[in-house]
Amino acid sequence: MKRRMIIVVTILAVFLVTVGVVKFLQIRAAIAAGASWQPPPEAVTTVVAKEEQWATSLTAIGSVEAVHGVTVSADLPGIVEAVNIDSGRRVAAGDVLVRLDTHQEQAQLAAADAQRDLTRLNLERARQLLDKGVVAQAEFDRMTAEAKQAEAGVGEIRATIARKRIRAPFSGVLGIRQVNLGQYLNGGDPVVPLQSMDPIYVNFSLPQGDVPSLHLGAEVVVSADSIPGAFAGRVTAVNSIVDQATRNVQVQATFRNPRGVLRPGMYVQVQASRGTAQRVIALPASAISYAPYGNSVFVVEQLKGPNGKTYPGVSQRFVKLGPGRGDQIAIVSGLKPGQEVVTSGVFKLRNGAAVYVNNKVRPSNNPSPEPEDS
Repeated sequence: MKRRMIIVVTILAVFLVTVGVVKFLQIRAAIAAGASWQPPPEAVTTVVAKEEQWATSLTAIGSVEAVHGVTVSADLPGIVEAVNIDSGRRVAAGDVLVRLDTHQEQAQLAAADAQRDLTRLNLERARQLLDKGVVAQAEFDRMTAEAKQAEAGVGEIRATIARKRIRAPFSGVLGIRQVNLGQYLNGGDPVVPLQSMDPIYVNFSLPQGDVPSLHLGAEVVVSADSIPGAFAGRVTAVNSIVDQATRNVQVQATFRNPRGVLRPGMYVQVQASRGTAQRVIALPASAISYAPYGNSVFVVEQLKGPNGKTYPGVSQRFVKLGPGRGDQIAIVSGLKPGQEVVTSGVFKLRNGAAVYVNNKVRPSNNPSPEPEDS
């Protein structure tokens, strides 16, 4: 019995040793194979980097402002006698918008005219008597002063009557009227908004560091989501002070606006030309790998693997981005012309990854793209 147990234990030990040796050899072979294994190459598309010259511009949000814009108001109190306002109508400078009642002033003017005529006659008689030595010079001077005072009184009443004719101070477009026939107006009460629409201003702000590159007369293009197309104008003024809160400088551009499309108070997107060209490398936006620690692209190169053999792989290059234009993003630095850059499949790459280039279908790389169904 004891001998049988020894034989069983011996056979079991030999079996375990044999299994252990076999597994050890298998694991060592797997490790060796894993050390020399490389993942299959990733399919990507590429483009050769080319240097271009882009006109540089500054972008901002602007506000439209009328060259002349006021709310016409009553100068003197009175009752509205006539309203010549059609809301939204164009008017010329000097057009009468509202007339206030002037019956009382007309009566005062008639009395003042009569008084003026009387003083003129008295003055003429006094001049004849003065020549004959009948009237003293002091009396003649007093009558002269009375005549001038009567003349001034007539002018004052005429001016009051004229001020009760509320006129357009300049040519422009009326807003919605705020008075009605028979309404009593106090001095300063609003009558109607009036805006001069052509030409028109666009005001926008730029950081103080960008202002030196902008000069008077520089071209400015504005656009808005609510209106079709774009409008071109010129920089006509740059503020002489910097806002202490934002460190921005206000810039004003002037635009022709014959159709009145740009309205005061409207906000617009502004692009102001610097007047100089910048040398950049334009790549499709899909070529950029965005990350908090820096933006990068992948360049296709011949790399050397662990076994000493070369293979087509990618190297990650950190780049500095410039402005965008259509499907393209400008690369300011970090890339050289002639390098082959990955344009799609960037998300699945890592530094040193093997790639397979297939450029049968490439991402769009158009500086002025349009929808396919447009």
